[in-house]
Amino acid sequence: MIQPHGGKLIDRNIKNKKYDTDKLQKFEINTNTAEDILNIANGVFSPLEGFLGKNDLENVLKEKRLENDIPWTIPILLDFDKQGLKNIKEGDTILLTNNETGVKSLLELEEIYTYDKKTLAQTVYRTDDLKHPGVANVYNMKEKIFGGKITLIDSKIREFDKYNLTPKETRFLFKEKGWREIVAFQTRNPPHIGHEYVQKTALTFVDGIFINPIIGKKKVGDFTDEVILASYETLMQHYYLKERAVMSILRTTMKYAGPREAIHHSIMRKNFGCTHFIVGRDHAGVGAYYGPYDAHEIFSEFPDLGIVPVFFRSFYRCTKCESVVNEKICPHDEQFHINFSGKKIRELLVNGQVPPEDMMRKEVSETILKFKKPFVE
Repeated sequence: MIQPHGGKLIDRNIKNKKYDTDKLQKFEINTNTAEDILNIANGVFSPLEGFLGKNDLENVLKEKRLENDIPWTIPILLDFDKQGLKNIKEGDTILLTNNETGVKSLLELEEIYTYDKKTLAQTVYRTDDLKHPGVANVYNMKEKIFGGKITLIDSKIREFDKYNLTPKETRFLFKEKGWREIVAFQTRNPPHIGHEYVQKTALTFVDGIFINPIIGKKKVGDFTDEVILASYETLMQHYYLKERAVMSILRTTMKYAGPREAIHHSIMRKNFGCTHFIVGRDHAGVGAYYGPYDAHEIFSEFPDLGIVPVFFRSFYRCTKCESVVNEKICPHDEQFHINFSGKKIRELLVNGQVPPEDMMRKEVSETILKFKKPFVE
């Protein structure tokens, strides 16, 4: 089994154990930060044990590595408004809480420091344009940062938890299945034929595939989480060998950081126990902020990443080849190419129409159309 990132799977849980928090200052955090705490505590963000201190932040921005030289590209930060906490100082222990997730976590406050928002945004996102959603989030952050280790005391059962496996659990599952090489596929949409082609092409060379939808806050017009999960269940039921495919959700927020986020996504799947990670065209991109294959090229900077990227460029259906192909294997002109248009598929589904079977499996389309409201409103 592949080693976790940094060599050790982090576990920062003391759940179900009594801990007196009555005398601690309490700090209410947002749901995105609560998800970060859960991912730290359960090892998804290994080797992180908490929120980045100043030296780690600066090193991640400059070198794309933690201070100890372990590859890391996305800062995991806890911003705060000092006015919200009285007499707080470095060395204190604070209770972090969030109602939606039921998270209760200790924070051993090691550092309180300031940062430059423009530098953070420009370095991570390659732009300081406020139209970029990640940049907008940075400029909405509070003025100071807490750095320090967390310890999860409690969280509550939530919708879709039956699909939610921790890295400890996926590693056990992969071992039980006898899988040595596992390819991970990240998704935020129901599967069309192009997605199936990518997944099965990669699966041909490994023991199993780990389908890992990102679940959480969506924008208006996106497919709902229920639809994404139900459509993948249908696809796997009809078109995958049960002993070769596993699905589990990932609760985290998309940063839309393009190349840097592709590395971050790979690290998380490495911690789940995957040896390979599928990286598509414009992975984690938004708008026109990144080149279509920038997320491929960045991997050359990380020979020590410890997980193998599986690159897919453009793929499409060729009417001459009569199959799904890519630019490496199809010799025919563009007039024979049919691109997999997510927009076109969405428009058909919005109108209650079943997309053509050369675009989406009929069973998948019918599953989506069973939902009265398949899109976020």
